[in-house]
Amino acid sequence: MRDRLTILALDSATAACSAAVLSGGTIAAHRFAPMTTGHAQALVPLIETVMTESGVAYAALDHIAVTVGPGAFTGLRVGLAAAQGLALAAGKPIGGVTTLEAVARAVDARAREGAVLLVAIESKRQELFVQSFAADLSPLDAPAAILPEHLSAHVPPGGLAVAGDAAIRAADALAAGGRRASVMAGAVHPDAAHVATAAAARLAADGVLLPPRPLYLRAPDVTVARA
Repeated sequence: MRDRLTILALDSATAACSAAVLSGGTIAAHRFAPMTTGHAQALVPLIETVMTESGVAYAALDHIAVTVGPGAFTGLRVGLAAAQGLALAAGKPIGGVTTLEAVARAVDARAREGAVLLVAIESKRQELFVQSFAADLSPLDAPAAILPEHLSAHVPPGGLAVAGDAAIRAADALAAGGRRASVMAGAVHPDAAHVATAAAARLAADGVLLPPRPLYLRAPDVTVARA
């Protein structure tokens, strides 16, 4: 079933924006653009490009997948709004994949062997957004917002590999806590290509993706105005 799924995947949750089409078990089209702002203007053109390049019609899609977080509040809303609009217009099911799982899938299988994979994403605050995965990418804990000084006590025992845009900060914090970790330099930001493969794997396994709503691990940076 996994090889027969046709999926449009998108991400705008962190410091990048991407779209990809998975068809016939391979990525048929893919666009990725690092950016800190401008996700709302960039995402729809990326989607149009990959749909055109893949030759896949919206009617032929089996599913639309989108990152649900953790990530930037504005970026998450942009991605979810785009995915929900497309799903409604095309009459297609929609589901979510976490940014942490998307980054985990970017790590080569050989690098995951014999180690716990910790994905660490910047929160733009003191905390890191983290989650640990086994070598087969099954989650070992739930996504969490953790202060760096508490990280060594939070992660499971054993050898560690760290990925994500906060990997160096996490590795330094782990070293200060007496834990050694290898940094996976090639897996930094979520990428729609890995969102697509993660969604296909989940759908093939149990037919279920996450609900298409934001996964917030901390409160938004807002101040309530005084009356």
